[in-house]
Amino acid sequence: MSLATTSAAMVGRDAELALLDDALRRAGAGESASVLVGGEAGIGKSRLTAEFRRRVADEATVLTGWCLDYGSTPAPFGPLPAILRGVLDELGDRADEAAGPGRDALQLLLPERAVGPVDRSAIRPEGLRETIANLLEAAAAIRPVVVVIEDLHWADAATLSMLSFLLRALAGRPVLFLLTCRIDEVRRGGEVRTFLAEAERARLLDRVTLDRLDANAVRDLVQRLRGPVGDVGLAKLMERSEGVPFFVEELLCNVQGPMPDTLRDVLLARFDALGDDAKRVVRVASGSDGAIAHDLLATLAGFGDERLDEAVREAMGAGIIGVADRESYGFRHALLREAVHDDLLPGERARLHWAYADALEAAGAAPSTLAFHWHRAHDSPRALAAAVTAMQEAKNSYAFSTAARFGELALELWEQVPDAAEVAGIERIPLLAQVGSILRNGGDGERALAVVSLALAEIDPAHVDRSVHARLLRDKALYLQNLGRGGSVDLFLEALAIIESEPGQERLRAALLGYLAGRYLIGARLEEAVATADEAFRMAESIGFDNVMSVAANLRGCSRIHLGQVEAGLADFRLSWEHAADHDAQLRYRVNYADSLNMLGRFREAVEVAEAGVAHSRTLGVERSTGAILSHNMVEPLLELGEIDRVEEISARELAVRTLQVFRMYSTMSRIRALVWRGEMDEAVRVLGEWRSIAEGVAAVERQVWYSLHDVEILIALGLGDSVRAAAELRTVIEDPGQRLALMGRILLEGGRVVADLRADGHTALAASTAELVRARWLSLPVELQHPHWAAVLTALLDADPERLEAAFPVVDGEDVPAVFRPLVRLERARALVAEGDRAAAVDVVTEAAAIAESLGHDRLRRRTAEFMEAAGLNRTAARGAPSVESIELTAREQQVLDLIAEGLSNRQIGERLFISGKTASVHVSAILRKLGVSSRTEAAVAQRVR
Repeated sequence: MSLATTSAAMVGRDAELALLDDALRRAGAGESASVLVGGEAGIGKSRLTAEFRRRVADEATVLTGWCLDYGSTPAPFGPLPAILRGVLDELGDRADEAAGPGRDALQLLLPERAVGPVDRSAIRPEGLRETIANLLEAAAAIRPVVVVIEDLHWADAATLSMLSFLLRALAGRPVLFLLTCRIDEVRRGGEVRTFLAEAERARLLDRVTLDRLDANAVRDLVQRLRGPVGDVGLAKLMERSEGVPFFVEELLCNVQGPMPDTLRDVLLARFDALGDDAKRVVRVASGSDGAIAHDLLATLAGFGDERLDEAVREAMGAGIIGVADRESYGFRHALLREAVHDDLLPGERARLHWAYADALEAAGAAPSTLAFHWHRAHDSPRALAAAVTAMQEAKNSYAFSTAARFGELALELWEQVPDAAEVAGIERIPLLAQVGSILRNGGDGERALAVVSLALAEIDPAHVDRSVHARLLRDKALYLQNLGRGGSVDLFLEALAIIESEPGQERLRAALLGYLAGRYLIGARLEEAVATADEAFRMAESIGFDNVMSVAANLRGCSRIHLGQVEAGLADFRLSWEHAADHDAQLRYRVNYADSLNMLGRFREAVEVAEAGVAHSRTLGVERSTGAILSHNMVEPLLELGEIDRVEEISARELAVRTLQVFRMYSTMSRIRALVWRGEMDEAVRVLGEWRSIAEGVAAVERQVWYSLHDVEILIALGLGDSVRAAAELRTVIEDPGQRLALMGRILLEGGRVVADLRADGHTALAASTAELVRARWLSLPVELQHPHWAAVLTALLDADPERLEAAFPVVDGEDVPAVFRPLVRLERARALVAEGDRAAAVDVVTEAAAIAESLGHDRLRRRTAEFMEAAGLNRTAARGAPSVESIELTAREQQVLDLIAEGLSNRQIGERLFISGKTASVHVSAILRKLGVSSRTEAAVAQRVR
């Protein structure tokens, strides 16, 4: 029995829905626009048409019919009766007149219309066609008509002939035919294939093909059905369902366990109809963990060439297997292979895998393949040996997820094999340590922690090498760190104590000191971090241990920047890169240097450093661990630069990558910021609620996360228009007695926006007290953390001084000030101008603010600007009367830009000519178009000639 459910909402098909919407629009405009929606079984064709029917129900008459599977002799005109009944109901009393003289032909399909026996000889086939066309045309004269025909692959010849006629007869009428079809089940040379070829060749049908869902869409679907899904569950679901929505829904009842009977029955229906030879071929192929080569299939099936070819051709014709490449075959769905394989008897399965392993071993196959088959054949010793070898090979290739699978298989087999260490070529404790490290790099932090904890539980400290014990403690500390949990500092100190008097362990001790310095930094124990990193650097320097020297200088640099010793910190980063002798040190440098550059307002540099790090992590296969934090470190400055499209693209890619929980938490905070930016406040609040407990747990250990959590709380409050709540969150950060980090500067800058919103919302007293609190805290920052451009912007916003606000325009247009302040400062200047009574100047400034907010796609600032313009009556007509082109006032800079537009220069060329950025030039162009009331650069150039 299946416990699956279905989602009321459709996911992952926005682009396809847009194509259908466009087709209906074109049909309504008198264009030929019918559509064939193609895709495999379960891909969501019916769900798409159902959603489309729901969307257009109020603007179109929707008529739906179904082609039904009646075996080899389908009923003629299967979908037409339901369609005809619908159109007759729509026309009501006008139906008979609309049908025309051939109306009696309807009795052939609608027996209820006959008053007696139907004289079929008196009804001509063309009369039926004309009558149906007349009815649809009459209905379309009232409002557009959508004719939906589901499952065209089961259509009979009569239906196809009728459709061919109607597509031509009603071309140019407001009638949209929407057909769904399993293209892969349409036989070559069959009637449906012929119909589709002719219709598409005659341009009567456009095709929309539904692809399988990606990981993001599957996650969304599962969340709608069952709530949040973990990364492990999502990965398993993707592996088994391959993104087919029907399979996802069916498998949700038990992601890890056996498939539901309903799904198994659907999958095996076509297999059961095969002949014996074809069944034999499919059963043999089901034993492969991937595509199976033709030669191997021939060997295992035991057929001659011609007999094998016929059997394979039959299985392909049934849509069970297909050609994977020129030399091999594969199943159309992984679940189909699973269903066939599970249908084998236990003894059959073991014998099949033994035959595979025997043949593949003789051919020198890869250890990964041999491990799979020897395990399925229940030969544990050979499976163990192959699994360990496969793990090592995958690890050496940075394929950590694959290595983890084989490592865990080796652990599973260990107890089943006498003399396992001899067979595997490795002792159990080192194997556990390796598997834990592999799991961590593969993004499975919980499992990595469980494995290393098992290793620590199994060792006898009195009889084990002290360095082995220390390394296991180090690994556990690192895995706790990756999960955002406490305890790492004590574990590092314990490891250091174990090897304190141990000779020859200077390298390990230096490395442990580096790790300890990192935990002190994360916990905002900054002076201890500097001292410990300094000790690690000196020890590593004494033995020529470059990569630890690099990491120690890196951590010391971060700590010094947080302490306000910026120049010293940047010098440490230069030293770190000089000694970054291996990949690990180089990646760690890029992680922390990009983060530090972002904190210092050097946003573009931060993006470049993080981007290089992401590319580097990808080549090493650690995109899910170190690469994830580098992606986050690229997203943060991109958001400050206002490049929201890139932010969303990277964030979507991160969601598809399984990573450690703490890294996912970082990226989730960035995702919330992007949602607030776009004005998707309900989703932002939901995501924060989902992650709050995790974030609070991590924040108790990592001070940087504490700042990030309060930052998104402030942004959400501002996005919701609750400036009082935003001020309360800001006060919590400012008055907190804990160690201050360099992040405080950016939050104080956001405080300028909070004060501006409070003032605009009429909370004058609270705005004044908050402004003084922000100002005092800013002045208490170390001098090197008082970014001069941020100070200028912040002071202007806190004072609301008109001259300072205007003076801040060129400052906020630079790339070292967050982009949100470009429209905000102009909006506040416009408020000041209105207060002074200069409404004409206010129009110019607020129009520019609106254009910038629009170009940034920042929802709250866009709405805030529009609300102010409406409340203050700042439209051009109200300010100046309806102006002529000659009377429109442009600023001096805008006039320069307009002159260059008239010369035909692009935004980049304008920027180069005027020594401004291309983005700033774009803002000026938008403002000019708005002021002139034109929609294109060409029109602006014409207006310039008129002026």
